[in-house]
Amino acid sequence: MGRVLARGGGALSTPGPLLAAAELLGKPDEVAPTLLGCWLVSERPEGTVALRLTEVEAYSGSGIDPAAHSHRGPTPRAAIMFGPPGRLYVYFSYGVHWCANVVIGAEGDGEAVLLRAGEVVVGEALARSRRPAARSPRDLAGGPARLTQALAIGRDDLGTDLLDAASSVRLHRGPAPASVSAGPRVGISVATDLPWRFWETGAPSVSVFRAGGKPRRRTAGQDGSP
Repeated sequence: MGRVLARGGGALSTPGPLLAAAELLGKPDEVAPTLLGCWLVSERPEGTVALRLTEVEAYSGSGIDPAAHSHRGPTPRAAIMFGPPGRLYVYFSYGVHWCANVVIGAEGDGEAVLLRAGEVVVGEALARSRRPAARSPRDLAGGPARLTQALAIGRDDLGTDLLDAASSVRLHRGPAPASVSAGPRVGISVATDLPWRFWETGAPSVSVFRAGGKPRRRTAGQDGSP
């Protein structure tokens, strides 16, 4: 369920330059789709895993989005969403898994983009060792929990500057996917009418959607919202 928004270029064999803070300024539903095709790179002592983002969701602190953690202001949990753009907002969802988000917008806006899914392009063997239950490459990072598991992202990464070359987790520019689609967000019960989920059209790692804003055939750990 969704509509095709745009068509762009192709894949990239190596990551492009780091994103700049200015690229993350703007309305959440405008910034979020520009992250598709970007590389999320995670360097750890045991090796590096990188993936191309194939699915994201926008969340706004403007007061129109009760599904956002920032809807009630800068609570201890959501305070980082009000910080500078490019920070990594990591939170524990449903008491079982971590979700990763990119803070966007100007300081004080309280906006972020949930990183829902990606395609592993570097370090597949290491990602598989972290995700032994994955039955195929598309399962390695197909869902918010799988994405953080494949990249070994957790509590200690909260607040990481994704735009800093010295950071262990970084966000690099990549070419836009050939086709981008938009539709309702997944796994939320409020503001379900906002078409703020964006994905690479046809990407196998993208969430399976059914009417009502909930996922289909996804195990625990697949969903969450910032």
